[in-house]
This record gives sequence, C-alpha cells and structure tokens, in this order.
Amino acid sequence: MLQRKSTTIISEIKDFFTSSEKAIYTVLTILSSLTLSEKQLGIDSKCNNKFKNINKLLLAVIFPFFEVKDIWHYRQSTLYWAFKCGKDVFYRLLNDFNVPWRKISYKLSMQLIRKTKINNVDGNNKLPRCLIIDDTDLPKTGKCIELIGRVFSHVAQRSILAFKGLFLGYHDGKSFFAIDFSLHGEEGKNKKKPYGFSTKQLKSRYTKQREKGSPGNNRKQEYFTTKIESMIEMVRTAIAQGLRFDYILVDSWFTCFALIKFVSTRSIDCHLLGMAKMGKTRYLFNGKHLTSKEIIDCLRKQKKLKRSKQLSCFFSQAVVDLKGKQIKLFFCKTSRKGKWNVLLSTNLELDFEQAYKIYSIRWSIEIFFKESKQYLGMGKCQSQDFDAQIASTTICMIQYNLLSVAKRFTDYESLGEMFRNTKAETIKLTLVERLWQLIVDILADLAELIEIDTETLMEKLFSDNQGFIKLSNYKALLQAG
Repeated sequence: MLQRKSTTIISEIKDFFTSSEKAIYTVLTILSSLTLSEKQLGIDSKCNNKFKNINKLLLAVIFPFFEVKDIWHYRQSTLYWAFKCGKDVFYRLLNDFNVPWRKISYKLSMQLIRKTKINNVDGNNKLPRCLIIDDTDLPKTGKCIELIGRVFSHVAQRSILAFKGLFLGYHDGKSFFAIDFSLHGEEGKNKKKPYGFSTKQLKSRYTKQREKGSPGNNRKQEYFTTKIESMIEMVRTAIAQGLRFDYILVDSWFTCFALIKFVSTRSIDCHLLGMAKMGKTRYLFNGKHLTSKEIIDCLRKQKKLKRSKQLSCFFSQAVVDLKGKQIKLFFCKTSRKGKWNVLLSTNLELDFEQAYKIYSIRWSIEIFFKESKQYLGMGKCQSQDFDAQIASTTICMIQYNLLSVAKRFTDYESLGEMFRNTKAETIKLTLVERLWQLIVDILADLAELIEIDTETLMEKLFSDNQGFIKLSNYKALLQAG
C-alpha cells in the first residue's frame, strides 16, 4: 500500500473513507492537514526502514481508532495487513531517548489549537482562556519498571504502585487540550524504604544509560524535581511557546505563594485562580495577620455574608495581603451549616460569581483524565523503559487533542460518542480491505505455483467471475450506502 518512504500514511488511509464516515474522516482530515517534518520535530531517522519516523508516529496516533490497544496487538490488526510494518519499529521509536516528545507535543497541540481559531469555531465564546494544572495516578503492575515506586493515591486512599502524572492543559473557552506533563515519584518519609521499595527491589528496577542533555535524560531528571517546581517550569515553557491565557486554574494542593509570585512577575496579563486550604496560612487583613477561619469570622461579624441565588450558595470576599502580594479570597458554602471553601485569586477586580464560573472550567482536566484512561489507554503502558512511558503518554495526549478538535467540527455530543463511531466506521471498511489482501496473497502464491503472471491471473478471474468483481466494488457500495 505504501509506495515510497515520503508518502504520508494518513493520506493513504484517508483515501479509503469518504465524508459519509464523518467521525474517522474528520479525524484523518485534521491529522493529514498538520504540517509535520522530521527536521521540525527533531526526530532523526537512523535506520533505513520502510517508514520514516514521522510516519511511525502518525500511525501510532491512529492505533485506538482501528482497535489497536497497544503495539503488542498491532501485529493482529488491519493496519498491519495494510502496511506490513513490524512492531519492532514502534518499540525503537518509543524507547529512543533522543526523541523530543515535549517538543512534538507542543508542535502538534499548537497547530490543533490554531485550527479552531482559523475556522472561527469558537467565534461567540465568552469564557476566558485558561491553563489548568492537576495530577493523577498512573498505576503500573511491574516492579521492574524504570523509576517505578509506590505513591499515595487520594482516590484509593492507600499506597499503590504507580507514577504521579502532573499534567498541564489549555482550555480555549470551549475545548480542553492536553499540552504538557511530567512523571514523578514519592520518596516517602521512610529512609529505609525510599519510594516504598527495599534495597533489593530498587536494584531490580530496569536502568538505562542516556546521553547527558538528551531529551530522555532531561525527562528522567524531571522525575526527581518537586511537582511545584515542575508545574512552574511547565507554565514558563507554555508562555515561551506562545500560548496565551487569562487564568491559571489549580486545586488546593498546587495553590502556593511560589505560583502567586510567578504569576505576578510575568509580563503577560494573566491571573491565578485556585482553591486554598482553610489552614494555618496567615493573611494580612484589617491590619492583623489572620487565618482563613479568623477572616471569615470577622466578615460574619461585619455582616458581609451574602447568598447567591444563581449558584445556590452563601459567600463572602475579602482583599488581603500575602507576603507583600495583594490577593482576593472568596469564601463559599452550600448551606448555613456547611463547611467553608476558599477560592484565591490574584485578580482583585473579579467578583464571586465570575470566579465560581471560571474555576468550574478546571473540571475539564478531570474529564480528560477519565476519558483518556477509558478510551485511549492512558497510563496502561507497562514497558520497563522510562522513555516509552513518556512516549506513550505523549501520544495519548495527541490522540485526545485530535478528538477534541474533531468533535468541534462535527455534531457529536461527547468525545466518547465520537470515539466509538470512529472505531465502528474503521471496522466496517477495513475488514473488506483485510479480506481483499488475503485473496491477493493467495492468488500470488497460486500464480507462482502454476507459473503464470499474477496480473494475468487476476485479469482472467475478474473478467470471468462476478464474485470477485462484487468484492472489489464492495467498498464503493459501502460508501454509497
């Protein structure tokens, strides 16, 4: 099927579908329209393979849409029958520490984001642009995986074998895009069992030498930084890549003075909006250093509590000072006897209802976690190689962003619905392609056996047998239906 190394795989696959298969056709149309090159993405093809590395990457991106769960199952897929590309070429790509996966993620994601603007898909949107940061558990089963350890899962409320994935996403007011991430571990307080492992277990983990300064080595070093440090660095990278936003949205774990200070020193106009803890942090309010609880007690005595009919909650607000930085605190609870929650913002002009609506956008990253794990297998990679863990997560993000844009151009109500339809459409058509390939292979063997040219044999069969003619036209019949 693939005629030459420079041929774009996605363009060839797209030729098998028409606009009537709107889900997969839209996905392939968007993917084939992206401007990609190995030089641009920093991917170096070192071996003389049938495929360029860029084509391997694009093929891996469409795996889930063709019922390919992972590289291991690729050998039994329709894509293999179409391209005859062995699974080892994908393993080599994913395990290569010289592949700049962060750069690839940004190049593709920025192009996808621009497509929504160029086509004015979000023309009437009034919601602000937001960066969203949060972490999630990426459970694993192998104790020999490079850098694996035990982390505390707030979902399971216990220690589990996993990486902590810290993700940075972008919400343009309508859709969520996964932009960047880092993988982390938790060393823990037990010095005798760092990362929850004994000395023997630590030594049994896979290790690999990487060139100093290589993308893979940089991602490995990133593992040992704190999530706060990694978060700020990812925001700094997003700004450097040209991404502009109005707010950074975080939950209480990531709301910290370091982030407040970082936002306040940026030349771009942006603000922090995050949940804060009703803890021991003291703010300067009315000339006194008070905790959040003490501030809300003052507001109650001053009768500054209000009720929002629109949001069905009680709230109050106060401008305070934290280590020389002015911020605004929003206090809210759903009932009179309920617990107070605190929203913190560096935007002093923001009112409570606006803050509430903007912060609700943060939920889109939770949806990303759920859908990417459910439909795209995020976190399911069990490779021992840390580079492969980075690669598989990056590819998953690209897949999600692709679906996110495709959903904008169609009338699907949910990403899950669109994903299910892409698979249904590819199965309907590619089964015929697989059957046809089997017949062609059999005829080639038969032609060799009876010492006749394959093309001559096929011409004779086609001219004399209506069944073969119907089979060759079956794809067209499906499209017409």
